[in-house]
Amino acid sequence: MGLLRMAARTAVVAGTATAVSGRVHRRQSARYADQDQQAYEHQQYEQQQQYAQQQQYAPPPPPAEDDVTAQLAQYAKLHNQGILTDEEFAAAKAKILGI
Repeated sequence: MGLLRMAARTAVVAGTATAVSGRVHRRQSARYADQDQQAYEHQQYEQQQQYAQQQQYAPPPPPAEDDVTAQLAQYAKLHNQGILTDEEFAAAKAKILGI
C-alpha cells in the first residue's frame, strides 16, 4: 500500500505543479500582451504627432505663374533702366525660371 500511496502523492504534486505553472504562464502572457499593446499604442500616438507636425510645417506652395511674370517684369524694368547688366538680367531670369 505504501507504493500506491507514494504514486498517488507524486501524481497530485505533479498535477498541482502543472496547474500552477500553466496559470503563471497565462498570467505572464497576458501581462506581456498588455505591455505590447501599450507600446503599440504609444508608437501610433508618436506617429500621429509627427504627421501633425509635418502638416503644420509643410513647405509653402510653389509661386504662382503671376508671381513669376511679375518678377520677370520687374527685372526687365530694372534692365531697361540700366540698373541691371545683361549678365545680371540673364542670371536673374534663369534663376526665376529654374533653368
